[in-house]
Amino acid sequence: MSIQKNTVLKIVISVLVFIVLLILANGLFVVHQKEYVAVRQFGRIVDVKSEPGLYLKTPFVQSIQRVSAAINLYDVPPSDVITRDKKSMISDNYILWRVTEPKLYIQTLNAVDARAEERIEAAVYNSLKKIISGMSQDEIIAARGDKLNSMITDDANADIQVYGVELTQCQIKALDLPDDNKNAVYSRMISERENIAASYAAEGNSEAKKIRNDTDRKVTVMLANAEKSAAQLVGEGEAQYMQILQEAYNTPEKAEFYNFIRSLDALKNSMTGKEKTVILDKNSELAKLLYGAEG
Repeated sequence: MSIQKNTVLKIVISVLVFIVLLILANGLFVVHQKEYVAVRQFGRIVDVKSEPGLYLKTPFVQSIQRVSAAINLYDVPPSDVITRDKKSMISDNYILWRVTEPKLYIQTLNAVDARAEERIEAAVYNSLKKIISGMSQDEIIAARGDKLNSMITDDANADIQVYGVELTQCQIKALDLPDDNKNAVYSRMISERENIAASYAAEGNSEAKKIRNDTDRKVTVMLANAEKSAAQLVGEGEAQYMQILQEAYNTPEKAEFYNFIRSLDALKNSMTGKEKTVILDKNSELAKLLYGAEG
């Protein structure tokens, strides 16, 4: 009898332990990092836990639903957009998004990421189309980068926040022309830059011509002044030379000797070539001078 009582007691204890463990297992839950946990009671959300840790819920009455709080990457398919000046462009984007309001996210999209990305793609496309259609192609090229990305992100967030999600970044990977328009645009851009280059070259040639003309004028003036100074110096030198000669031959004897020396120099200069014979008229001054010298 005692053995049967002990056996029954062990069974009861085991059942109680099992029930306690089952209650604890159903009543405890863990919240991990980068995660939201919604506590639901009869389908209605009664609490949301966002801090990591161990929590308690009502066993068998309440259930939990986990929602990622991490940042998600979604590569949006390329789409066509039209600029204000009616130019077609192809936009290729990717989006970084995350859940900020888990309760709203569950209520609107049942926490299905694929549904969220459908809404995000539509919102981004509408914002992209609205912003691009209000800008010319040149304005888009000038704004391409952080400025244009921020404009699209802010505008799309205004539409997507009703689903409890937020776009942290909408990044344009490529914003280009369709292939059939690229060559025409590139040709136009090349032509415009060639015209600009030609304009710069013309301005440069004009400035160079002005500089050359100014330099030539300055050189002409400098040469004229130099020639004038040289002529003055030659004149002054000749005047000094004549003054020296006048002082050196200021008597009849010296003047006669000077004329004799000059005549000899003239005779020497006239004797060129192999023949050294000079024929003089007897009445020439040189002949008289030579005869006079012999006499």
